[in-house]
This record gives sequence, structure tokens and C-alpha cells, in this order.
Amino acid sequence: MNTALSSVDVPKARVATQLIFLVCGLGMASWAPMVPYAKDRLALNDANLGLLLLLLGAGAMVMMPTSGWLVTRFGSRIVITCAALVLALALPLLLTLSSTGAMAVTLFIFGAGVGAIDVAMNAHGVQVQNLYATPIMSSLHGLFSVGGLAGSLGLGFLMKMGLNPVYAIVSISALMLIITITQYKNLFSAEIERQVIARFSTTSDAPSGSSQRFSWLHGSVLFLGLMCFAIFLAEGAILDWSAIFLRDSKGMDPELAGAGYAAFSVAMATMRLIGDKIVARLNGKTVVVGGSLLAAVGLLIAILSPWAYAALAGFVLVGLGAANIVPIFFSAAGKLPGISPTVSLSAITTIGYTGMLAGPALLGFIAQQFSLSIALGFLALLLLLVALSYGFQGKTN
Repeated sequence: MNTALSSVDVPKARVATQLIFLVCGLGMASWAPMVPYAKDRLALNDANLGLLLLLLGAGAMVMMPTSGWLVTRFGSRIVITCAALVLALALPLLLTLSSTGAMAVTLFIFGAGVGAIDVAMNAHGVQVQNLYATPIMSSLHGLFSVGGLAGSLGLGFLMKMGLNPVYAIVSISALMLIITITQYKNLFSAEIERQVIARFSTTSDAPSGSSQRFSWLHGSVLFLGLMCFAIFLAEGAILDWSAIFLRDSKGMDPELAGAGYAAFSVAMATMRLIGDKIVARLNGKTVVVGGSLLAAVGLLIAILSPWAYAALAGFVLVGLGAANIVPIFFSAAGKLPGISPTVSLSAITTIGYTGMLAGPALLGFIAQQFSLSIALGFLALLLLLVALSYGFQGKTN
């Protein structure tokens, strides 16, 4: 067992994990500039588009709990590879389907792939971090944001240069597959993962059986899950609604409307790539409270400014503020006393991604009843509540 672990190339495993985070971000963000085209192609209003987007979230929510079992049974790299294949094959369909029913089914499958790869890559990242013996989660999520930049800006750029949209999205899908296949051998096998878990597990605070299910109802788990929900809702709103907001509310050209998510992703990627040092210098409470306030201010600037480029600056502030909050929440979840890290991380990931993948549907209904600006204002209020709640919670610990 020890011999097998000693033969593992941890730096290569870290790079492979970073590239898988890149693939996930690339796949998800490539959907962002396609949303306005899908809305027009299917002749949907904001409320109906919100319902359609709900299918993406539903697929992820169905798959996430199952993915935990699949990772335990087959290992992270098998789940990662299969999920990446699903994402790569679904993207061209999302660009071309003209039937609302077919689009709904494909979005559900796409969401299932997102849920599966997210659980698997985070599980793999935790095991790599254990062997690395130093925090690396912010840098892993930083590569996810780099993928977000490449996906949201890259597809629009390729189309702006005159490349057929189908060829453009097929090129992105091919890149995702090439990265996944070439890095497969550098990811931990199921046996290596089991050895790492056994080496770093603490049986004294790892409940099993039905007690694990009740751990989902633990106050600290629910609190962190709801905080993640709000932050992921902010990310999901910019992913799904920023292009429409910039086009319809700020008058930006459709080909450039994906720049909103791109600006957000640049800021988030930059902050996450240096996030490990920032978190080490400041305490987690300061980063969460300050970041939430900065993100709320950024949203208000995007809403209230009459200029499209000022709105882009607002999205930059959202990315800077929100960048390192979720990695802090994940780290906190892994240290909750009396609760298995596997259970707590699974719980807050599922609750949190409900915000990213299903929450934007709520914004669609608010936008339909009032306006998209009001919907984003509601989101700014949630971020203020995160700052206040986590600040108060920090004082009571």
C-alpha cells in the first residue's frame, strides 16, 4: 500500500486535476454565449427560458448524489472521463436544436454531466491536496475560472472571426476531449484513491450509515450550504443571464454579449490563482465578508450604470469579491467536528450548486414579473445577507 502511494507523481496529478477543472469551466461557460441564440431560436420569453434553464439544474441535482456513489465504486477518473464525454457531445446539440422538447432533454443530460464531473473533480482534488500537504483548492477553482473565460469569450470570438458556429463549438468539444484523454493516466486510480482516503481518514469523527444522512441536517452543514447557495447563485446568474442583460438592457452586440461572463471569469480566475496566499494572509472571515460586500457593490454598479462597459466593470468586481469564498466554505466543511468530510462536502456542494444551476430559474420569474435589473438587485441583497450572516457567525464561534 505504502509502496503504491510512494510511486504516485503528485505534481502531475495536480496538473491533471487543474486541467480537468479547466475542462469543466470550458464546457459550462461555452453555454453562456449560446443562451441568447437559444432564446431567439426557440422564441422563449424570460419565464419560459428560466424553466428551460431549470432542466440543466435538475440534471445536475439528480446526478450529484449518485456521483458520490459512482466515485466510491469506480474511482474519480472514470467518472470524470465519462462526464467530460457527455459535456463534449451535448454542446453542439445545444447550439443547433430547434425543438424545445429536445433542448430540454439535452440540457438535462448536459446538467447531469456537469454534476458528475464537478463532484468527481472536487473529490479528486481533495485527495491530491492531502498528498500535497498544502492548500491548492483556490488554484484548482482558478483553472475552472480560466476555462470559464476561454469558453465564454472563445466561442464568441470564433464566430466573430467568421467561423461557422457549429465548427466553433465542435472545436471546443474536441479540445475538451483531448485534454481529458491525455490527462487520464495522471489522475489517481480507484485503488490509489482508496489508499489516500485510508491514510488521511479519521475514524473518530467519521459517522456511518444512517448517521451520515442526518449529518446533512446538522446546523453547521446547513449554514455553509445556504451560504454556498447564495454565492453559487451569483455565479449562475452571470453565467445564464449576463449575456441577455448586456444585450437587452445595455445594448451590446450579441456577438460580444458573452464578454460579461468573460470579465467575471478573468477577475475570478486571477483572484483564485493567488487566492491561497490571500487566504493565508487574511483570515477566512475577512475574505468572506469583504468579498461578499465587494460582489454586491459590483452588481449594483452593473445594474445602475447606463454604460455597457461600466456594467462589465461591475461584473469584474463580482468576480473579484466572490472568487475565494467557496474554497473557504469547502475547507470549513472539511473540518466540521463529528462529521465526515465526505458527507459534509457532498451536502454543501449539492445545496450550493442548487443555487448555480437551479437558482437562475427563479431570477427568470422575477425578471418576467418585474425586470432583469430587479432580479439582479435581489441577488445583490442576498450577497449582503451572506456578509452579515457569516460575520455574525464568525463572532459566535
